[in-house]
Order: sequence, then C-alpha cells, then structure tokens
Amino acid sequence: MADKLRALVAQTDISLTDLQFNQLIQYVELLDKWNKTYNLTSVRNPEEMLVKHILDSLVVGQLLNGNRFIDVGTGPGLPGIPLAILYPERNFVLLDSLGKRITFLRQVVYQLKLTNVEPVQSRVEAHIPAQAFDGVLSRAFSSLQDMVSWCHHLIDSETGRFYALKGQYPEDELDALPENVTLVASHELHVPELTGERHLIELKKNN
Repeated sequence: MADKLRALVAQTDISLTDLQFNQLIQYVELLDKWNKTYNLTSVRNPEEMLVKHILDSLVVGQLLNGNRFIDVGTGPGLPGIPLAILYPERNFVLLDSLGKRITFLRQVVYQLKLTNVEPVQSRVEAHIPAQAFDGVLSRAFSSLQDMVSWCHHLIDSETGRFYALKGQYPEDELDALPENVTLVASHELHVPELTGERHLIELKKNN
C-alpha cells in the first residue's frame, strides 16, 4: 500500500515527508479495520481508499486559504484528516453528529499523534465556535444551498470561505444560491486514477 500511495502522489505536485506517508497509511489501515464493524465508508478496498479518499482530499490543500478550518459532516474524517496530516501547521475541527464516527476519529487522533485536529460531535447548526473559522470544508452536503444556510455562522464574514468538494460542476446549485453568497472560484481537480469529474467550489458571504 505504501508503494501505491507513493506512485499516486508522484503524479501530483504534493510533497510529503516519510512521517506524513506513514500517517496516511496508518489512517487507511484504521479506516479499513473499523469499517468492518462501524460501516464508515462504502469503499471497502484500502487501495481504492488511497484514490477516492486520500488523494481526493489532498489535492484540495493548495487551494485553501487560512489556518483554521472546520470539516462539516466529516464522516470518517474526509477531507479533514488527510489535510491535517498534510498541513500540521493548520488547525482542523472535524464535526459530525454520529457518535461512532467521532469515536473513530478520536482513535485516529490518538494513534497518529495529531495535535492539530479536534473531533466534535454536534449537528452543524448547533455548533457555536468560540472563534470564527477561515474556511468551512465539506464533501457531504447534499447541496450548496444547504451548506451556506446551515454553516453561515461558522466563518468570518469578511475573509471566510465555503469550500465544497463536488463531482460534476454544480451549475443548478450555483444558480439556486441566495443573493448574499458569491462564487469566488471553481477549481477543476485532477485526482490520479479517479474516474469522473471533481471540482472544488469556493464561495463567500457578501457583507
């Protein structure tokens, strides 16, 4: 699996230390082990996880601005855990309403010795942060409209951004956004060995 990950990363401009490689492999091993009991992801093959979960998360990293992020509906920690490994200097809150996912994430944080990750069990609309975040990350929201509606209180109103990982370019969802939300950028993502389109949609609130 380590050789596979190195081959995938070599097809990108991502740079990883040996420690980061090891942490990512450990994470996939934990996800594979816990998935058998907790059903954390529909992806069952660890090598598929490297493509569909790890690389799919890592390629977003260079497009993020800021140091404090919240990954809403994080599930088993995607994209938050891979990004936290890639950027140990940035801080990530991983938010999910399901206890089994948070239990898994606490084990990941403990075993990988991640000091920049805080798993939190809460519904997104009920989570009131002590300090606004630079960015809200999501792979899981059904629509951009839901994301901005439920997460508007989490980011800094001037500099904060919503970052939504999507498959095809979500033209209909963008057309349905409220007037106080603007599309900042749409980035087409290239994930090695992944079939299908991937986009990162960056939005901001208008003051």
